[in-house]
Order: sequence, then structure tokens, then C-alpha cells
Amino acid sequence: MSDWLIYRGAGAPHDGIEHLPPPPPWRDFDGGPLVAPPAALDPASERRLGVQRREASHHRPGETERELVNAALYLRRPLLVTGAPGSGKSTLAHSVAYELGLGRVLSWPVVSRSTLRDGLYAYDAIGRLQDLQIARAAPPRPTPDDAAGGGAADADPADDAADEPGGGIGRYIRLGPLGTALLPAARPRVLLVDELDKSDIDLPNDLLNVLEEGEFRIPELERLAGSAFEVQVLSDDGARVTVRDGRVRCRAFPFIVLTSNGERDFPAPLLRRCIHLHIPVPDKERLAAMVRAHFGEEAAERHEEVIDRFLDREPGDVRAVDQLFNAIHLTQKAGWTDEDEEETRRRLTAELMRPLDRTR
Repeated sequence: MSDWLIYRGAGAPHDGIEHLPPPPPWRDFDGGPLVAPPAALDPASERRLGVQRREASHHRPGETERELVNAALYLRRPLLVTGAPGSGKSTLAHSVAYELGLGRVLSWPVVSRSTLRDGLYAYDAIGRLQDLQIARAAPPRPTPDDAAGGGAADADPADDAADEPGGGIGRYIRLGPLGTALLPAARPRVLLVDELDKSDIDLPNDLLNVLEEGEFRIPELERLAGSAFEVQVLSDDGARVTVRDGRVRCRAFPFIVLTSNGERDFPAPLLRRCIHLHIPVPDKERLAAMVRAHFGEEAAERHEEVIDRFLDREPGDVRAVDQLFNAIHLTQKAGWTDEDEEETRRRLTAELMRPLDRTR
């Protein structure tokens, strides 16, 4: 194993991220104040990595895959991962987070209506307006003289947001997954932008400046000018974080995985800002490792016939690994044993693994 690899693809957690060299001068960011480290991996990663994270120990990425992941880490560039559905594109982000101890993976599943702002932050203007109207309609707060006479017993200063920086506006702003990934942190966060090719035609271009500059601005906070230098907002993790002057700027550029099923081409400016990794259709060895990760050590040998049938396809046929997992799980739980049930197993397996590009 080459010494330069930070992500080794070995499936065992280690402190290699501590040895990541400084970024190139053109990718060096200075955001602050630093935020607290994120929480550990959540159930979403557990599902991706297999029961008890067995995929981490079974999954062995190829040499090219390891090298390009590390190139993205060294150069502080997003990793654009393309490949067929179910080839392991999304799992790669969880694998890197698990091995390098980078905490919970931030996830932004892109749909046709997704906008850049969806990924950066949300501002609940209606909720704030309603709360202000309620506060104005409430009885006046007791004065200190009232408090001395016992009149403040039922008063709750927290109900009045007027005394908070910016009139309490931070309570109505929540950073999205991309916005949270760009918070100033000592270690890079892992962000999965899933199925970018499903987006509106404008989103890839809208991402360009944010990915290049490693920062974004929140106009609702910028308007406060000198009245609120620092405002506490909610992150995608559910934690309170500080935003200065309405600007979020990263310190360690996040490890961003942009996935695509190849349903569209991306503009050259986006491609220029990314490291491109194409994951081929999994071969039998890799499929067997995935099956062992989710179903146990003996599962690959026990279900070798199903794996072979999954790989036996006409040129151009599209199948997702999820279909293989479904067929194996149903076989195990149904407990088919006799000859009559064997025919049922074969028929249902064929149906579950029908090529996705065939409707009949």
C-alpha cells in the first residue's frame, strides 16, 4: 500500500486524516469560528455499510478508485462519481466517512425541483412573522418593579425574541446539508449530493461559485449589518452554530461526492472543478463481497447461483444491486426447500432481477 494514500479502502477506521497535507494555496480557506465535531455515523450509514458495518471489511475498492478518492482529498475538490444504478456510488461517501472518522454523512438527495438554496439554507419567514404577531398581541412584560412585587413569576423572557441578536431571526434559519458541510470545521465533513443528474438544468451551474469559493452568504442575516455581528442558527445536524456577518465560509473544504447515473451531461465548468471517478458494473468478486457484507460470511457461496443469474444478462441490460439483495433476502426468509418451492424461487428470482430497461 502506497504511503501517500489517506483513504486506503481497507475498511478499518484509522487516523490517516490527521496526516492529510495542507491544501493547495488556491484551495486554502480561513473560515471561523470553528464548529464542534459532528456526531458519529448514523443509521443511514449503517444501512449502506451492511450489518455491523461488514461491508467496510469486505469492500475492497480498486486501485483507480482509491487513487481518485485521495486526489479529491488532497486537492480539496468534489468527487463526481458516475456509474450504473446500484454500483456503489453513494456507499463510497459512507465508506470514506467511516474509515477516516469524519462523522455523520450529510446527504442531499437531488430531485427535479431542487435549487441551490435548498442545499444551503431555509428561512421560515412565515413562522417568524406569526411569532412576532403573537408576541405583539401578548400582554406587556413585567417591569423590574413588578418583579420585586412578585409580578414576574409567570414571565418567560425566552418568549420575547426581541432581546436576542437580530431579533431572534436565527431561530428561523436552518442550514441545509451543503450549507452545513461548508461550516468552518477542523476536519472535512462528508457530503453526499445524490443523483445530481436528476436536477433542473440550472443547478449544476448554480453550484459553481459555491464549490469554487467554499462559502455562501445569507442575505437575511447580511441585512442586519452591525446590529448582529454573530447569530446562532440551526445546522442540518440539529446543532446551534454561529454565523458571522451573514457569511458561512469553510475552514477544511468538505469531501463532496456528487453521484450521477449518467442520465445527462454536465457543463464543462462543473467538470473542471471536480475529480471524475467512473465505477464500472460490479463483477462477481465485488458482488460476492457486497452479499457477505449484508447477509453474512457464507451467503456469497450459498447464493452463488443467484449472483451468476444476476450477471447473466443481454448486452445493454440494466440491473441494480438492490435487485440482487431483494432476491437473496426473499430466498432466505421464505425458506423454500422442496422441488415445488424451487420452481417458485426461480420464477420470483427472475422477476425480481428483471432488467430495469425492460417493461415487459
